[in-house]
Amino acid sequence: MFGKPLPPGAPIGEVWEFVDREEAQSVVHKGPLRGLTLGELWSGHREEIFGVSAISHPSPRFPLLIKLLDARDRLSVQVHPPARLAKALNGEPKTEVWYFARCAAGARIYAGLRKGTTRASFEALLHNGQVEQALHEIAVSTGDSIFIPSGRLHAIGEGNVIIEIQQNSDSTYRVYDWNRTGLDGKSRTLHIDESLACTNFEDFEPEIEHVEKGAIADCEFFHVERLVLSNPEPAVRPGHFAIYTVLGGFVECGGEVFTPGAFFLVPASASTLTVSPCGGEAALLCSVLS
Repeated sequence: MFGKPLPPGAPIGEVWEFVDREEAQSVVHKGPLRGLTLGELWSGHREEIFGVSAISHPSPRFPLLIKLLDARDRLSVQVHPPARLAKALNGEPKTEVWYFARCAAGARIYAGLRKGTTRASFEALLHNGQVEQALHEIAVSTGDSIFIPSGRLHAIGEGNVIIEIQQNSDSTYRVYDWNRTGLDGKSRTLHIDESLACTNFEDFEPEIEHVEKGAIADCEFFHVERLVLSNPEPAVRPGHFAIYTVLGGFVECGGEVFTPGAFFLVPASASTLTVSPCGGEAALLCSVLS
């Protein structure tokens, strides 16, 4: 869909487009800061790149992780830890938003619980291998989005390409894997105790949103908007950076043209830059820190 170069012969489910973690780093590939990692920008060039608004941010690493997900098969049922429990469970808190860049006909996801589900009834279904009876199943279409706060049970169904903006965390607890085996023929590890501790058992039947233009997520960790450009617009607000994801059309910024599937960061110091559509309208996501 987006022409991403992938290693041959291996199943690839996700691409980390913006990442500052011990095990993975985004790297500047052009310009005077070529070769520096996202982590080095955050620690050594924070005001220049991320603006005065980020100077006092408490995170030792860049606070966001932005991904592309390609689900050819139904993924496991998972939950992410809330801040109040993450440390005790040896994890990191994680809240995220999904934007559906492409959905196959009949694509679905699972998010939250069906009304009337209790912890006791959920545990009974888990014991019997019938957890799907407790999950809220939702049909999805291209351009939809849904907010996934920590504590919300969720699973991505097959046929979805998703852009995910989240807290910088890789903590996921798998509670159910549809009674199947992994690629090695063995059942994958489940994290039952951690999942039950993290799950919000009062989170019933959240709704999908479809926003043509405006905010798709606004929480204490990030703000994400869907933009439709027909004319040039300022690329950043004074004192702030922005990360853009091109959804459709072609976009010019700083002398570079970006195609669908491109992710690029505009630094706070580039306050005079604009993002401009090329040859018609362009659609983008714009992600910033709250």
